[in-house]
Amino acid sequence: MMMEKPIIKAESLNKSYGAFKALDNVSFTVGAGKIVGLIGPNGAGKTTLLKSILGLTAVEGSLEVLGLNPKAQRTALIEQVSFIADTAILPRWLKVSQAVEYVDGVHPRFNREKAQQFLNKTTIKPNSKIGQLSKGMITQLHLALVMAIDSQILVLDEPTLGLDIIYRKQFYSSLLADYFDGQKTIVITTHQVEEVENILTDLIFIDRGQLVLNTPIDTVGEQFCELAVTTAAKEAVRAAGFKPLYEQMRLGGASLIFEGVSAAQLAVYGEVSVPSIADLFVAKMSSGLDGVGAGGLGRGAVS
Repeated sequence: MMMEKPIIKAESLNKSYGAFKALDNVSFTVGAGKIVGLIGPNGAGKTTLLKSILGLTAVEGSLEVLGLNPKAQRTALIEQVSFIADTAILPRWLKVSQAVEYVDGVHPRFNREKAQQFLNKTTIKPNSKIGQLSKGMITQLHLALVMAIDSQILVLDEPTLGLDIIYRKQFYSSLLADYFDGQKTIVITTHQVEEVENILTDLIFIDRGQLVLNTPIDTVGEQFCELAVTTAAKEAVRAAGFKPLYEQMRLGGASLIFEGVSAAQLAVYGEVSVPSIADLFVAKMSSGLDGVGAGGLGRGAVS
């Protein structure tokens, strides 16, 4: 059976800014129909990696996106890739109808009727100036414009940053219901990890320019376990020789995250579950820091 060609194929990517190494021997592939969460702390290399995928910066190594060299063939690539970022600001003087007309005029894959269908689901008025819209409305407008483009890849860089929880939920609901069809590929970076973990198919953790984790979501439970234990049981776990990747104190006990230890081996000591993406991220980041793995970080360290 012939293997399907990956949508994104990166091999040994390196990028330095002076003495700072933004990407350090990064390799991964992304297939069609995947929703990938690219997660890492500030300065980890996420933005550099996204820019390289979009052809906005050159990197050492081999990088193919839709079979194209992003930097050398950016014009051909950009017709098939859409991008939403928190810093993407539409001109405030532009009317909504003018924004639709502009995209219709410059993008060959834009479907104006489809964009209008998306906008009809919102309270945004065609004659409103973008400067009069709330941040949530601007995000809805941007999403409507992007979803009306027949792209193979959608890159979302902190798309809901600064939005309230209602708009954030509407954003991801619209993304799944009106855009994702099982063939398109979506790459997301976000601070609100808990809000996207139920839609992701794959995880990529990056820290200090290196990949820390690269795995399908459905294999996380095979690789990692979270064990809730009493204080006494925690000592028994340690006495048995099991070393947690990360430990977090809880009322009356602790929560321990293990890598490469089966749930059956741990079940005798307490309640075993699959760790959340946020907790797994903290565990993987903490394991690389001296003195932090034993509970030095908590939730909320994801960016």
